[in-house]
Amino acid sequence: MSSLSRYQPQFLSILRIVAALIFFAHGTQKLLGFPASDFHPEVLTLPWIAGCLELVGGFLLIIGLFTRPVAFVLSGLMAAAYWIAHAPQSPFPALNGGDAAILFCFVFLYLVFAGPGPWSIDGQRK
Repeated sequence: MSSLSRYQPQFLSILRIVAALIFFAHGTQKLLGFPASDFHPEVLTLPWIAGCLELVGGFLLIIGLFTRPVAFVLSGLMAAAYWIAHAPQSPFPALNGGDAAILFCFVFLYLVFAGPGPWSIDGQRK
């Protein structure tokens, strides 16, 4: 198992990049209409603000810039999204559609403490 541990820093970067790419896609869908969707939030509504955070924050996490503070904000966004939009529908995440919000919340919270990994702008600035 110790032979796998030597790849831990690189896989931290991979986790950050993959999670951020998926998250970024939610922002592009809300604000840019790609991938195509029937959901187009009104400007300055909560979903529109969430889309802005998904788009900008997702991009910053993809490149690994300001990773810890951005991940902190996005973790809070996902916690709020869960309690505002999903939890009132059902107490069970598998039924209320909030399982992704929970996962994003805790992956981003992990990044607050673990940092961006070596494949990041933050990692290069050290």
